[in-house]
Amino acid sequence: MTHFAHLWLFFVLVLSVVVQPGMDMAYILGSTLTSGLRIGFIAIFGIMGGAVYHVTIGTLGIGVLLKIFPAAFDLMLLAGSIYLAWIGYSIIRNAVAFRLQPGTKIQTVAQTFRRGVLTNVLNPKAYLFTLAVYPQFIRPEYGPLMLQASVMWLIVAAVQLGVYGFVVVAAGSVRHWLASPYSAVLVSRIVGIVLILGAVFTAISGWRNF
Repeated sequence: MTHFAHLWLFFVLVLSVVVQPGMDMAYILGSTLTSGLRIGFIAIFGIMGGAVYHVTIGTLGIGVLLKIFPAAFDLMLLAGSIYLAWIGYSIIRNAVAFRLQPGTKIQTVAQTFRRGVLTNVLNPKAYLFTLAVYPQFIRPEYGPLMLQASVMWLIVAAVQLGVYGFVVVAAGSVRHWLASPYSAVLVSRIVGIVLILGAVFTAISGWRNF
């Protein structure tokens, strides 16, 4: 198989993973519903920034190390799930404060970006993908490893922007409901619960798959 064909296969695999609901999508959805379109896209950029880390560890072979020492993966899995659950709990705890008018933001750009990066870095699904897929596509005969890593990150980033961008736009189109104090609190609590449930599901699913 040629390098070009390998990249197309990698694209298909990335797309099949990104479209599945998980920690990243839950965080982006929550950011959009509580803070608007702009913050939703900043959350996506944070997730894309976190993907740089995964491409890097996949290229350097650290993913293999995680597989050799399962305890390291288990700790990362637990940390990611706890972090996502903490974000969900924080949203539920402060739900009364989310009485928003359109355009109101409850988190800064910097906070959103940092949380996006950390959410992706702690995402166990991303580690499972790195462990299972990256070794199949990094080949010495395809050229410098850093160049291969950069191309793979561009593919990942493009897929994330396309899929998550659709999620942000869709969520932003219903955000006008938050103009009502009651609906604002209700939606915020639902977002918080979804994040907590997503954390539990991710932890259980990731542990079984590993």
